[in-house]
Amino acid sequence: MSDKLIQNATIINEGISFKGDLLITGETISAFGPPGQVKCPAGSEKTDASGFILIPGVIDDHVHFREPGLTHKGDIYTESRAAAAGGVTSFMDMPNTIPQTITLNDLEEKYSAGSERSLINYSFYIGATGDNLDEIMKADPQKVCGIKLFMGSSTGNMLVDNESSLRELFRTAKFPVAVHCEDDQTIKKNIETIRKKYGDDVPANFHPIIRSREACYKSSLHAISLAKEFNTRLHILHLSTADEMKLFSSEEILQEKRITGEACVHHLWFDDADYEKLGVKLKINPAVKTKFDRESLIKGVNNDLIDVIATDHAPHTVEEKSDSYFSSPSGAPMVQHSLTAMLELWHRKVFSLEKIVEKMCHNPAILFNIRKRGFIREGYKADLALIDPEHKWIVSGKNILYKCGWSPLEGVTFRSKVVKTFVNGNLVYDYGDINEDYRGQRLEFDR
Repeated sequence: MSDKLIQNATIINEGISFKGDLLITGETISAFGPPGQVKCPAGSEKTDASGFILIPGVIDDHVHFREPGLTHKGDIYTESRAAAAGGVTSFMDMPNTIPQTITLNDLEEKYSAGSERSLINYSFYIGATGDNLDEIMKADPQKVCGIKLFMGSSTGNMLVDNESSLRELFRTAKFPVAVHCEDDQTIKKNIETIRKKYGDDVPANFHPIIRSREACYKSSLHAISLAKEFNTRLHILHLSTADEMKLFSSEEILQEKRITGEACVHHLWFDDADYEKLGVKLKINPAVKTKFDRESLIKGVNNDLIDVIATDHAPHTVEEKSDSYFSSPSGAPMVQHSLTAMLELWHRKVFSLEKIVEKMCHNPAILFNIRKRGFIREGYKADLALIDPEHKWIVSGKNILYKCGWSPLEGVTFRSKVVKTFVNGNLVYDYGDINEDYRGQRLEFDR
C-alpha cells in the first residue's frame, strides 16, 4: 500500500482548527503539520484537499446492525457500507439480535461475522439478562467494548428489572455498562391510560407521552444511584430529556468520569412537532420529545454534561414502519447521515466543528479506552473522513444505502458532504465509489 499525502486540508483535531498536510503510511498516520512541511516518499498518492475539512473518523458507540437473525432489516455488510459513506470508521453493535448476544460463543460468532463482512472497524457488546453474569465475567475487557443493559424494554426485549440481578451486575462489572434507561412500570401505566381513550388506534404523537419524561428520569436516576454505590463505570445511552441533564456533571475531565452520557443525533435534530409529518417513522425509544428537551440536550452537549454523540442506528423495513402505532417497531436508520446532520447543525451555528469532532470522534475513544483511534496523532490508525463543507445534496431513495431503503431525513437538503473515508489507511469511500473488498479490524481496548 503506497503512502498517501492529503494536502492543504482544514484539520479539526483536539479542539483546534488549522490548515495542514497529513501523511498516511500503511495503516497509520505517520506525520502531519503545516502545508509543505510534511515530507513524503517519492511515488506517494497525493490529494489536494484545499477548501475541505479533515477529521478523525467517527466512532459510533451505539448501532443495531441486525445481524444475526434480523437481516431482512439490515446486516453488517450493508450497514457498515452505509456508515463508511457517512464518515463513520468504527462501530459498536448491540446484542438484541436473534439469538441474543448473551454468551461468549454468540459474541465470538458476531466477531467472526464482522471480520468477514464489515467494511469498517467493529466491536460488539455482550448483553445482560439477569442470569448470565458468569458469561459476562469471562469476557475480556481488552477485546469487548462493553456490557449492554436494558433497564427498560424495547425492540427485542432484554429487560432486566430484578433488583438483586442489577445490583450484582453493577457490583461486579469490569468494563463499561451501557444502559437503556426507561422505567417499564411507568410506561405500562401510560399505555393503559392512552388505550382506554384511543384503543389500538393511537396517534404517533402520543409516543413521548407513553414513553414519558418521567419514565426516562426515574430509570436514569436508578442506574446512577447504583453506579455511585458500587463505583461502576456507567454510560447512559440516548438521553432524551431536559430533566436528565440534572443528573450529570461537567466538572470532571472525561478520563476521570465514572458516569457518562450519550445523546443521539435524532434527539438533537427532531422534536415532537415532527410526528405530524413522520408518524411512526419517528417512533424511537426513548421517544423524541419536546423542543425544550431538544434545546436542553444541545446545551448539554455544548457544556459537556453529555459526553458522546451517537446514532442508535436501528433499521426496520418500510412495511414494518408502516404499521399501526403498537404494531410498528421502534427505531430508525441514521448512521449514514449522522455526521452530515451534525455538520448541518454547524452551518446553523448550533455546534462548532471542534465540538462535533470531540463528541463523535475523540470522546468515544477516550470513554471506551479504544487503542490508537479517534484522534489525528502520529502512530494512530489512519481512520479519517474528508468533508466538502460546501456541497449541497438532498437525501433521497437514490442515495440512501441502508438495506431498509429509507431514512427519516428524506427530503432534507444538507450543505456538507463526506467525500472520502479512510479506514486503517485504506480508502474505503471515495465520492460514491465504495471499496467492497476491504474489511475493517476488531477494536482493541486499553483496560
